[in-house]
Amino acid sequence: MKSAPAAPTASSARQQVQKYFAAAPPNARKRLTEMRTLIRSVAPSAVEHFSYGIPGFRLDGQPLVWYAAFKSHTSLYPIGDAIKHELADALEGYETSKGTVRFPLDKPLAAGLVRRLVKARVGEVRNPKRKRG
Repeated sequence: MKSAPAAPTASSARQQVQKYFAAAPPNARKRLTEMRTLIRSVAPSAVEHFSYGIPGFRLDGQPLVWYAAFKSHTSLYPIGDAIKHELADALEGYETSKGTVRFPLDKPLAAGLVRRLVKARVGEVRNPKRKRG
């Protein structure tokens, strides 16, 4: 019987994140760095990881958030319906889709909103029942 592949190490995740950042255009790289810093400020015990081809963080062994750069925006995932409803006023004017909030690269990053979104995700990870309600 085959054994499961080993979980990626923090070192390999860090290397993959660095490669992802290096491949991004300078304006997107700056934004990715800002998002990474904000996520760490809200969830300092979260562990950086890389999956689905994008950087992210895990908290208490569970996926916390992923973030990614695109041509005209950066995205933060997963932002579900409960969080979108809870922060509807703050999200007004931002493009969202299923599980995603997009932050345009041509405007300053809404650092306070990113913190609130990550804090809400921390709440969901640490209290899974909150996610359903």
